[in-house]
This record gives sequence, structure tokens and C-alpha cells, in this order.
Amino acid sequence: MLVEDCNHFFKLAIEKIDNMRVVIQRVSKASVKIDGEIISAIKKGMLILVGIEDTDQQEDIDWLTTKITQLRIFDDEKGVMNLSVKDIDGEILIVSQFTLHASTKKGNRPSYIRASKPDFAIPMYEKFIEAIENAIDNKVGTGRFGAMMEISLVNDGPVTIIIDTKQKDF
Repeated sequence: MLVEDCNHFFKLAIEKIDNMRVVIQRVSKASVKIDGEIISAIKKGMLILVGIEDTDQQEDIDWLTTKITQLRIFDDEKGVMNLSVKDIDGEILIVSQFTLHASTKKGNRPSYIRASKPDFAIPMYEKFIEAIENAIDNKVGTGRFGAMMEISLVNDGPVTIIIDTKQKDF
């Protein structure tokens, strides 16, 4: 293998590491509780856990928003997953979760070094929420960034999808 090929491969491998990551769960209901108080709740729709890294950009938010709001994971009249959250007038609950970027390569204690610090992650989280709100006509609830939250949900299916933005070309 030529040095140029190795460098190109290494560069691609590095690019694939950094990503905005979401875990989407199709739910019949979900809620977020902080200090014993429910701060947000939704009915039928999606619970989205989102992890942000320093390399994430508006382009990632835009791509994820389109992907999420058009993802056909809800049953049509024939029981086939053929409808999007928009098609069913579903609701969305968005919760930040830095642990989505945990590295468990070494030892037994996960490392969260890849997760963005609040000064970068909070504005990106808020932009993501705004993009989702602008993309659907129904309710969008949220957790509170950095808070200790209790998330309750009824996973419908169960249906759970994981999306990494840097894998959008695959």
C-alpha cells in the first residue's frame, strides 16, 4: 500500500470517529422528570437521545432533522412501517445524552472525552431542537441539558434506531 493511500485511509478513519449521534425510540408515550417533577411529556411519537461532539456542524443538524422527520417507522393501515412522525402527527421528546459517546476500549470505566463540553454542546443542542420544531407541526418536548433526569417511556414495538451523522454517506 502506498503512503498516500495509507494517509487517505487514516484520514477517513478519523473522520468516521467524530459524529453527532442519536438514538431514536418509537414510543406510545415518554416523559422527563427532574427533581420529582415532570418537565416534559409526549404521547405517540419519538424519544430522541442526542450526543454531540466538537466536530458537529449545522450540516449535521440539517441532515439529521430531515432523516428523523422522514424516517418511516410508524405502522400504516396494513401494519407496515411506512409512515413518518409527520405522517401520524406524532410528538417528539429530545434529551441530551453525552454518554452516547462513551468509549469503553480501555478498562471498565467509560471515557467521555469525545463528548462536547457545554460551551459547544448547549448551542448545538438548542439548534437541533429548533430545527426539529421547525420541521414538524406537532409538540416537541425537551429535557434539560446537564440535569440529572429520569426518563420514562413506553417503547412501541420495540423500535429503536441509531443514527450517526458521519455515516450518512454509507
